[in-house]
Amino acid sequence: MTTELKLYNTLTRTKEVFTPIDANKVRLYVCGPTVYDFAHIGNARPVIVFDVLNRLLRHIYGSEHVTYVRNITDVDDKINARALRDFPELPLNDAIRKVTEKTANQFHEDVKALGCLAPDFEPRATEHIDGMVKIINQLLEKGNAYIATGTEGREVLFAVGSMADYGQLSKRKLEDQQAGARIAVEAHKRNPGDFVLWKESAADQPGWHTSFVENDAETSIFGRPGWHIECSAMSAFHLGTTFDIHGGGLDLIFPHHENEIAQSRCAHGTEVMANVWMHNGFLQVEGKKMSKSDGNFVTIHELLGTDKFGGRKWPGEVLRLAMLMTHYREPIDFSVRRLEEAEALLKRWGDLSKKILTLHIEEIEGAHRPLDFVIPSLLDDLNVSSAFPLINELGKSGAAGNLEDGLKFLNQFEVLGFDTVHHYSQDMANDIAEFDEELMERIASEKNKRLAFLAAKNFAEADRIRNELLEQGIQLKDGKDPVTGERVTTWEVKR
Repeated sequence: MTTELKLYNTLTRTKEVFTPIDANKVRLYVCGPTVYDFAHIGNARPVIVFDVLNRLLRHIYGSEHVTYVRNITDVDDKINARALRDFPELPLNDAIRKVTEKTANQFHEDVKALGCLAPDFEPRATEHIDGMVKIINQLLEKGNAYIATGTEGREVLFAVGSMADYGQLSKRKLEDQQAGARIAVEAHKRNPGDFVLWKESAADQPGWHTSFVENDAETSIFGRPGWHIECSAMSAFHLGTTFDIHGGGLDLIFPHHENEIAQSRCAHGTEVMANVWMHNGFLQVEGKKMSKSDGNFVTIHELLGTDKFGGRKWPGEVLRLAMLMTHYREPIDFSVRRLEEAEALLKRWGDLSKKILTLHIEEIEGAHRPLDFVIPSLLDDLNVSSAFPLINELGKSGAAGNLEDGLKFLNQFEVLGFDTVHHYSQDMANDIAEFDEELMERIASEKNKRLAFLAAKNFAEADRIRNELLEQGIQLKDGKDPVTGERVTTWEVKR
């Protein structure tokens, strides 16, 4: 079976066969949350989508050969404002740490409940200030950046006009961003599209003491980084100046990812920043854009822990599947109905899982699962939902007695991130060990009842018990004890 992985590349607008720069060192970077507030369900989508990609890459290349980096943005003007509001008695930088630790910890709990693996590295922007300053000075040295004074103080700006092919990712032409209709040119900018690399901080704002060199003249600016430079520094530190895949939401294509590419390529002198750019689609709630003013703004934490959405709490596995029921590049209308459909499908898979475990209880224990089997649909640009019919067929075949298909069925949930799907069987309270013990006790009880019916010559009831067990995959076999000559009954799993 082929393991050729095809991914849609936003940079080229085509679906391409994925070829890593180094198959022994596959590198993936995804833009993580800005932790000024609890993550909402729209934030959950990229986390889940790229968790599936991370799992698939590890499945294909081996976990030791994949590096997954997802950052945390903890330098942001909204964070500053929240820090001042919530912790006015603390020095501002300490207050920022307080705010972001609380929200970051909640984010970690939320995504764990969604079945997502932790990334290999989760850098914070505040930990990479020196790397940002280094890149900015490289841009100043090469003429791709300049220092100017705006209405809020001095800024280091990226000069988009210095990059001949700026706009490749978003397909926005530079001339369309010139002064004129709908664009007001700020006086200190050479071009309206020039964006901030570093901005001066006011007295009540956090900042770092830095020095920048332009035309051999050194300028000290106590300030903070622009949004885009953060990911350039963090990705370069952990993955190098050119890596395999960069992911994020569709809303990040412009300006964030476009500007990441610009500053990274110009600073490092590379043709690309990442070979493949992947973006997940937008999310609406009950047909409307999510908005606090419309009352349909739902955080992951609320969905998992309260009855705010649909009058009930929802398990993380249900939210995960609800996100994966639509192809990652398509828009999602997130609704109670979608969650109910996801829950029903999980229960169906759980029932099939339970039947397979019942039928193959002796063979599955300690059995080698076919780890070389990967859902073909996943290899087609993470087309998870199109894999569901195949999963269902494997489950039905396994429940009907096909051990190989049963093992394949059970194995799919590790790749998809539903490691505990069997908990959605009708007997949800039992784990596998308890279920095994219960099964053994039930078979022994039914066998003894049947022997009693046979002794009483009640053959109809004896046959009923035998047939009921047979329907459940348990075949009884009668024989005689070689020493006493008494009737004995053994059982085996029916093939």
